[in-house]
Amino acid sequence: MKARGFDNEKYLEEQRHYILERVKMSDGKLYLECGGKLLFDYHAARVLPGFDPNVKMRVFQSLKDQIDVIICIHSGDIERRKMRSDFGITYDTDVFKMIDDFSKWGLKVTKVVITRFDEEPGAIQFKNILEQRGITVYTHKATRGYPNDVDLIVSDEGYGANPYIETDRPVVIVTAPGPGSGKLGTCLSQMYHDYKAGLRSGYSKFETFPIWNLPIDHPVNIAYESATADIGDKNLIDHFHASAYNQITVNYSRDLEAYPLLNRILAKITGVECIYKSPTDMGVNRCGYGIIDDQVVRKAGQQEIIRRYYRAACEYVQGIGSKETVERSRSIMEGAKLSTADRAVVPAASAALESGIERGKGINGIVCAAAIELPDGTIVTGCNSPLLHASSALILNAVKVLAHIDHEVDLIPPAIVKSVTSMKRDVLKGRGVSLNLDEVLICLAMSCAISDDAKRASAVLPQLNGCEVHMTHIPSSGDSSGLRKLVLNVTSDPRFPSSNLYNPA
Repeated sequence: MKARGFDNEKYLEEQRHYILERVKMSDGKLYLECGGKLLFDYHAARVLPGFDPNVKMRVFQSLKDQIDVIICIHSGDIERRKMRSDFGITYDTDVFKMIDDFSKWGLKVTKVVITRFDEEPGAIQFKNILEQRGITVYTHKATRGYPNDVDLIVSDEGYGANPYIETDRPVVIVTAPGPGSGKLGTCLSQMYHDYKAGLRSGYSKFETFPIWNLPIDHPVNIAYESATADIGDKNLIDHFHASAYNQITVNYSRDLEAYPLLNRILAKITGVECIYKSPTDMGVNRCGYGIIDDQVVRKAGQQEIIRRYYRAACEYVQGIGSKETVERSRSIMEGAKLSTADRAVVPAASAALESGIERGKGINGIVCAAAIELPDGTIVTGCNSPLLHASSALILNAVKVLAHIDHEVDLIPPAIVKSVTSMKRDVLKGRGVSLNLDEVLICLAMSCAISDDAKRASAVLPQLNGCEVHMTHIPSSGDSSGLRKLVLNVTSDPRFPSSNLYNPA
């Protein structure tokens, strides 16, 4: 069993209490800007072992009778088909998913706002789809005067030009598929309308990282900086907070840069001096109080820093990332006195690759290898073959170890493998016939009907959740899908598995 470093229940109660405290500071209406991932926050789960990826939604579920939800999406992100890399879906598709996810947790979403709307065809189509499904869609134009002319921003020609989004509960969650979606502008626009109507509504941010009451050089905070290397976020000491309270806290550069302007806008809307003396003040972030073992989360943070370097390197060779991000990620890793060798599965995968080459493994002269660290620290490896991708071999080898099944046992009967490969080659005319991980998992499930060994192997698959994996090549889409479903922490060398430009399987 993996060591636990985080107490979800303690965090849930702390976060819930402070949200309600913020409601009391207003006239009973709080706009709560929620960045990051409210569901499936696997970054937090990786750096804070024990963290429930859905605990933030549990916080809201505990307040569901007091919550309205507004989802924001930038019209330009719809038009550009911006992707959420963790799920492999576009931002507009993620809005659909978010609505469904909220519903499953007992929180109904009936309001969506398209921000910086300029009659884009994709945004219009997106609006029509939602309206046909009973979702009210608002459109907000780009705010006149933003960011410099506060008098124009906070006027009927600025925020006042936006239609008011009707809500009737005290806590209004304002969230989005990703950064730059217009969450803050939506909150401030709502407050402008409220104050004109005589309602003293409030604003706050629901935050997770960086953790303000951990040191700036704590691996968990450094891991956040690495995770945002593509947008150049930096962790900084909140000098506003230090000046106001003589207390050292950590925040990120964008919030610190935005604070003076935000402070002025809030003062203009409310007509009084802003109640928040610093960006840290604005946040509701009790994550640090949920940490119960600092050494565990330090080690987890260090591993995430290395993982983020590998991710940046792979995205660069795939043409979806920049060299600057790779260099920034490497600099962060080296600044934390870490190297790729500090990730145990990396040298293990490299050794497996060398061994596979020596033994004549692989297919068509291309050898790929992978390694996994099991919960007890055991390292298991796998190589590709004419029948299996490296990740497929790896997972089959791993479940054999966990289920105490002899390595020579065929978990998937040869007849099933032959049938599937024949289908791929002869009927579907596939370029490659070896089985990717998605296909192997389906074959393993089929094998359970006729094999007790397959049943035992399938039963231990959940034990792989959260295990570390490294591959000597970038996994195919079918491998990536299977690895994601098993909730594995995967890295890979920035190398393609073949010379082909198209590798669909």
